This record gives sequence, structure tokens and C-alpha cells, in this order.
Amino acid sequence: MERSYQLDCPVARTLNLIGERWTLLILRDFFIKGEVQRFGDLEASLSGITPALLSARLKDLENNNLIVRRLYSEHPPRMEYRLTSLGKSLGPILKTVREWGLKHTRR
Repeated sequence: MERSYQLDCPVARTLNLIGERWTLLILRDFFIKGEVQRFGDLEASLSGITPALLSARLKDLENNNLIVRRLYSEHPPRMEYRLTSLGKSLGPILKTVREWGLKHTRR
């Protein structure tokens, strides 16, 4: 079920782009594991995500200009994904969320 915040507020607009759980975890992998990721690597890292959901989230990130995709193998067709400069600009935000989680949540 997709959520959309219909508020004229910068926080709500940002949540519309990155506020879904899997989206943040996909972005996390770009920052932790490198700015170029392949579908299979993301799928292996994100325990519990279905291929269809991962594909949909990557498409959303691409449509919002946070990542770009590039064909790296034609047979079979395989894609890799790279953060855009807009996507990279989320790095400090995710770092702050991570640091907050380390400080205030239990394992």
C-alpha cells in the first residue's frame, strides 16, 4: 500500500520520495556498499524484500532522479544502479538517522 502525504510541507514532500521503509534501506546500501549497486546485490542485502518490490522501489528512485540505471550485460539483460548528485545529497541525512539509531535504539 503506497502512502502519499498530501500536505504542502517540505517534510511531507520528502517523505513522499524516500519515506517508505525499503526505499531508505536501499539508499542505505548505496552509501554503505558503494554508489554503484546491482539488483542481485541489493536483493541479497535486503532480507525479506521481494524482487517485484525491489524493482518498484528502484523505479521510484529513478523516477525521482535519485538514481540512474545502466545496462551492464545484454545477455541476459542486467542493470546496475548509481546514485545521482541529488541522491548523494541524502548521505548526511542517512548518516544522521544511523547515528541517532545507534545512540537511541537497542539491538
